[in-house]
Amino acid sequence: MPIYEYRCKERGHVFEFLQRITDEPLERCIHCGGKVEKLVSRSAFHLKGTGWYVTDYGKGSSSKAAESTKKESGTDEKPDPAATPPTPPPAPTTVDATVPAT
Repeated sequence: MPIYEYRCKERGHVFEFLQRITDEPLERCIHCGGKVEKLVSRSAFHLKGTGWYVTDYGKGSSSKAAESTKKESGTDEKPDPAATPPTPPPAPTTVDATVPAT
């Protein structure tokens, strides 16, 4: 439930009140009973983490925005397997000196 901020018009009390969105706004001060006005306050809502950009949202989907981003950046193409360097051969193993060479 949201917390709403009110100010008393008669004595200047400023207070917060927890109420549902569907509830009617307060008309009287909870301290003195005077008329109140609802204030517009700063929100403490933050969008943090991944998923808030077109490139992050729905990575498995094929949205038009994601496709155009891929085309512009050139990441839509698959890498050429011939262009990757070959893996080096395994390192030689050591020879046991106790076994005579033939």
